[in-house]
Amino acid sequence: MPEIGRRNLLTAATAVAAAKVAPSLLSQKAAATEPADAVGVCDPVFGPVTVRPGDARYAELSVGVNKRWEAAPDSIQLVGSTEQVVSAVQDAVRAGKRVSIRSGGHCYADFVSHRDVDVIIDTSGMNEVAYDAPRRAFSVQAGAQLGQIYEALYKGWGVTIPGGACLTVGVGGHASGGGFGLLTRRFGLVADHIEAVEMVVVDHSGTVRRVIASRELSDPHHDLWWATAGGGGGSFGIITRYWFRAAGSTGTDPALQLPRPPKEVLVSLLNVPWNQLDLQTFGRLVHNFADWHVDNGSVSSPFISLSGYLLMRQGPAGGVALFTQVDATDPDADRLLADYAAALTRDTGISTSFPSRRVPWLASTKLVGTSSPALLYDHTLRSAVKTAWMRRSFTDDQIAVMHRNMTRTDYTNPNAAISLNGGGGRPNEVAIDANAFAHRDSAFIALYENFWVDPREDGTHIGWLRDIYSQTFAATGGYPVPGDVTDGCYINDPDSDITDPAWNTSGVPWHTLYWKANYARLQQVKARWDPTDFFRHSQSIRLPA
Repeated sequence: MPEIGRRNLLTAATAVAAAKVAPSLLSQKAAATEPADAVGVCDPVFGPVTVRPGDARYAELSVGVNKRWEAAPDSIQLVGSTEQVVSAVQDAVRAGKRVSIRSGGHCYADFVSHRDVDVIIDTSGMNEVAYDAPRRAFSVQAGAQLGQIYEALYKGWGVTIPGGACLTVGVGGHASGGGFGLLTRRFGLVADHIEAVEMVVVDHSGTVRRVIASRELSDPHHDLWWATAGGGGGSFGIITRYWFRAAGSTGTDPALQLPRPPKEVLVSLLNVPWNQLDLQTFGRLVHNFADWHVDNGSVSSPFISLSGYLLMRQGPAGGVALFTQVDATDPDADRLLADYAAALTRDTGISTSFPSRRVPWLASTKLVGTSSPALLYDHTLRSAVKTAWMRRSFTDDQIAVMHRNMTRTDYTNPNAAISLNGGGGRPNEVAIDANAFAHRDSAFIALYENFWVDPREDGTHIGWLRDIYSQTFAATGGYPVPGDVTDGCYINDPDSDITDPAWNTSGVPWHTLYWKANYARLQQVKARWDPTDFFRHSQSIRLPA
């Protein structure tokens, strides 16, 4: 599901800009855990709960947020501890049943809700956030949602993980695929902060067990940590817990083990309707955005504390929105925003004055994540997404494709969007093979998305998305093949067309688009930790031939 809350970012950003006091929306326990070896052996606080057909809860729990994908499992197992996960998996192994795993349920593809799944194991009841002193790391169970995590970490210790703005996304899948948001340029990916992971795995004999794999090179399970940090969820086992700690952190003070977000942020939103954006003006704006992020992609850039998004909404009521967040504690914050505004609007005739307001960081995070009326439709929405990691700007021909499809009159949907999310910075300082996440030389990511309600309109809305994306990357077979300009696709926003040669005519395998050269190593990890391919979905890591 959207990592920066694209559906709600426009409305929410307006709310942030007008906010004076943020409501306290969430509360989360923040307490010290038992030593690492004892984690998972305490009395469970929830479950297990088994939901079968005929139960009033079944219809709702057998699908996720994206209503395109439906399942008819024998049961949904809601679990509250690692031991309950072990038991549920062992029962499935004995019965020869296929399982899928749900954390927050925000998947664009059929990884969880699939017609062949017999048992859905739902970890949403496992949501504790705590500090583990023996590990000098923060223990976060896989079912915890990003909003719960931000609130607990910040209120308890003044720290955070640099994740996305959609507060109901579960950390289980978010962290394993990379995880980025408004603080990523400055602090890195969520995956880069995984110190260790607890996972339930199945061996050759069908025996189910719990293992912990850490960042330490001396750990005999290190390869499983490497694969988990960027390899995506559902391929090796069931993640039940992460421990988060920034690489290179020292000491025993919890407040020094993860990034400290700014006390206050300077936020800005400028909306430009399509009637003010002819092709030439729109092209200049897109080029300016892309070129700025290429030029300011180093951690040494004075703009490293600035994150900017360019969001396009389809149809006559849409246009382009420029959303920007700057660390307001920087004494040059106003100048940084002004310089950024001038760079983006150069030669466009668009106002160089971006309206802005200072807002406490946690208040801004809550409002960006919760303020949109679109959230009311979460239980009926259908959606699809396609992505492209970009090293350089689009060509003029590609920009013409965007403008033409965003302003089409034969198709109108204000929930069809392209979001260019500024990248670079800290993630690009990490070696491409340091963990499984392979996109370490990108200036920004482009996300092509569509949302609708009526299943009878699937073909129309998916067709628009396929049109704009395949036309944009027509020169490379319909997909952003890794090269000088593009760098593949993002596993956390999975595209169900990527494995279909009818749409991906590039000749480049889907797994290369997601993981590039790291895929071969991911296959070796798969062979060791899931040798029977028990944990699988339509885009999971395949066993080596």
